[in-house]
Amino acid sequence: MEPLLEELDTYNDAAEKTIDLGNNIAKKDEEADVWDIADGLLAGAIQYWLYARVPCGDPTCEDCEPVDTAEKRLKELMDLTREIAVSSEYYHSPMDANAGNA
Repeated sequence: MEPLLEELDTYNDAAEKTIDLGNNIAKKDEEADVWDIADGLLAGAIQYWLYARVPCGDPTCEDCEPVDTAEKRLKELMDLTREIAVSSEYYHSPMDANAGNA
C-alpha cells in the first residue's frame, strides 16, 4: 500500500530535520567526532521509534499485531533499518574496501 502524500511529507520532513540537526551539531563543535554525532542521533531515533510502537494493550488489535512483543518490534526495526540503509545514496561508497577499481 502506497503511503499517503501527507505521510510522505511528514516522513521526509522528519528525515531532513534529523540530517540538519546532525550538521548543526557538527558545525557548532568542529572537534566533535561525526561518528559520535551519528550514533547519538541513531540512539535517539531508535528510542523514539520504540516509544511510538508501544502496543495499545488490546490483545486483539490488528494494527498492533506486528509489534505486540519486544522481539517483533526489534524485527520490524531491523527490517526497516536495512530497507532505509540499502536505499541510501551512501550505502555504497567508492571508498569501500570491496569497491572495484578499473
